[in-house]
Amino acid sequence: MISIKAILKAWKFVFIVMIFVLGINETQAQSGSDLKINEILVYNDSSCVDDFGMHSSWIEIFNTAYNSVEIGGLYLTNDLSNPKKYYIPKGDPRTIIPPRGFIVFWADSRPTRGILHLNFGLQHSKTLALFDANGRTMIDVVKTDKDHKPNITYGRIEDGGTAMGFLDKNTPSASNDTRVKVTGAQIFSEMDPYGGGLAIIAMSVVFSALTILYFVFKNASRIIALDFKKLFSRKKKIDIAVTPKEDIPGEVCAAIAMALYSYRTTLHDIENTVLTIKKISKTYSPWSSKIYGLRKLPRGN
Repeated sequence: MISIKAILKAWKFVFIVMIFVLGINETQAQSGSDLKINEILVYNDSSCVDDFGMHSSWIEIFNTAYNSVEIGGLYLTNDLSNPKKYYIPKGDPRTIIPPRGFIVFWADSRPTRGILHLNFGLQHSKTLALFDANGRTMIDVVKTDKDHKPNITYGRIEDGGTAMGFLDKNTPSASNDTRVKVTGAQIFSEMDPYGGGLAIIAMSVVFSALTILYFVFKNASRIIALDFKKLFSRKKKIDIAVTPKEDIPGEVCAAIAMALYSYRTTLHDIENTVLTIKKISKTYSPWSSKIYGLRKLPRGN
């Protein structure tokens, strides 16, 4: 039968698991500082088209975090005096930006075409800002009063970075840094095309590791042997300390031996557990007979 104590322990475990799960969900919650206005295109003549096939101005927002962020509930505006100009609705899967991902809004002043279509344009805007759900906390802002040219985007040189400028390529929903990145492996392959240096480095690492292991095991065995020597030497010292310095007289040894012998020989054997009860027959005694205890009644005259 399950005890009450076991049930309480089970509920305690469930409660801890729930707290842990809620903590994980909380760590995955939205952080306003993770969102950045990454790239904008003011004049779209021949660049990408929206879901209606129209060339419209667009805004790209980048999630710098390594967890998904819900942008729904925030505000986009091109007027700092009106921070709640466009409310981004919640509940649409498209408003959940994946880790290090992007979302594109179309600044075409046609919000009836969907939640990704804003109620303002960029042609006459000087500022573009993203506000938190309270409508007061500014998350990010970009000055758009530049000498914009058709089909040339303006944004961050590196995704989420601080340096701004006109970009070489339009990259909606993609990284702004389109440069060819040389990895460390490529650099090493150029320095060592035949692999000789790599082989020397690998062999050096292997032999160095073997040498270190040899010295470690060798010194470890010495340390263990030293500990055993200390242990045995300590035992000898203890024995010597316990042994009395004076000799015990023979009479004392004989008395101790006799006492031990007497103690061992006078011990009882294992007794039998069977009990025998003998019945004693009762002999007849006139003193115990009842007939001698009765008296005859006197006769009447």
